[in-house]
This record gives sequence, structure tokens and C-alpha cells, in this order.
Amino acid sequence: MKIRTVIAANISLLLLATASLQAADQTTTYIARPGSKMRIEGTANIIHPTWAIESPTIGGMLEVGAGFPTEPGQAVTPGKVKASGKSFINVRSLKSIEPDGKPYSDRMDEVTYEHLKEAEFHMINYKLTELVLKEAPKTKDAPYVFDSTGELTIAGTTKTIKMPVNILPVVDTNKNMLVITGNIKVKMTDFKVAPVDINLVVGHITTGDEVNLVFKWVLWQKKGTVAPAK
Repeated sequence: MKIRTVIAANISLLLLATASLQAADQTTTYIARPGSKMRIEGTANIIHPTWAIESPTIGGMLEVGAGFPTEPGQAVTPGKVKASGKSFINVRSLKSIEPDGKPYSDRMDEVTYEHLKEAEFHMINYKLTELVLKEAPKTKDAPYVFDSTGELTIAGTTKTIKMPVNILPVVDTNKNMLVITGNIKVKMTDFKVAPVDINLVVGHITTGDEVNLVFKWVLWQKKGTVAPAK
């Protein structure tokens, strides 16, 4: 009788341990959805003190594991979280815009595509390699602040970049969402992209080397995936 009891207890412990490991390995997958925006801002010698091009779409996905906040106000511990993901932008989705957001110039768009080597490299790609939670929000409606590390590829050249990102979980009756925002300054020559230097009808235009990448990335939780245990 005692042997049966010991065996039953061991089996129970084994099942409990297995369930705990499975819970720890569970991941939540998010897929990019409409509502995203990528903006590249820079300087020029004429027209406006600054110029901008925008894309209304960012594709990709994000997988997160235990320790990642999937709901607003969720209690979490600062530190590295299990996360991986990738995002991409079609170069031809980038369009030059006026300060008020209206389209600027088709010719400037073509110049942009030429400098970004769009004929050979159709996409701007980003691969997330590390995500570290810095601090939890002070209120339920505020975002979580992370430090991210990833590989950014522009015009076929890849560089490792580090940048802070804000991640806001959003839950409603129809879907669970993440709204991820951030920005980082990079030099285009680091990606072997020369600044624009061209004559147009409006005059001779040259652009600065440094640009500011600003983004808002909207993702929805993929149906059938399970959120990590809290």
C-alpha cells in the first residue's frame, strides 16, 4: 500500500513539474495589423528645415514568453524577457510629405528609392534580438518601458542598434493588442546610403547624413496562442 502511495506521489510530482515547464515555455504571438506608421525625418539645405518620408504600413510579428506584460497594468519584474520578432517595410511604401502631411514630390520619392537601392533591396528589415524591461508604468494606461537590441538592415547593410521602446498592451472585447512606439537616430552612411545631392526644379537639394526613425507598430494577438502564465 505504501509503495502504491509513493508511486502515485511521484507521478503527481512529475506531472506537476511537466505542467510547470510547459507553462514556462508558452509563448504569445502577435501579428502586425493596420494602424502602424514609419516616419524618417532628416534635414535639407532648402525647401524646409526638415524633410520627412512616411510609410503607412509595418509588417512582421512578435513572440513573447513569461515575464512579458500582455495586459494593461499587469505586475511584472524588471529584467530581460523572452522575446523575438521581426518587422519590415516595403521601400516603395515610403512617400515624401509636406510638413502638413500632404504629398510632396513624386520625383523626390524616386530619388529616395534610388538611394535606398530599392531595385536590389525591396525591404527595410529589423530583427529583435533582446528585450529588457526597465520599469513598469505608474498608471494602468501608461506603456511599459523597455530597452531593445536588434539588427536593422537598410539597402542590404545590417547594423546592430539599441533603442528604448514603449509597449502598451490594449485589451478590448474583440482583440488583444500591443502598440509599440519608439525612435532612434542613425547615420545613413553607416548603411552605405549616400545623402541626397540633386538638382530639381525647386533648386539644388542636399540632405544631412543623420536621420531620425520614428515608428508606431500595431500588433494583434494571433488566435490560438496562449498568453504566458502571470
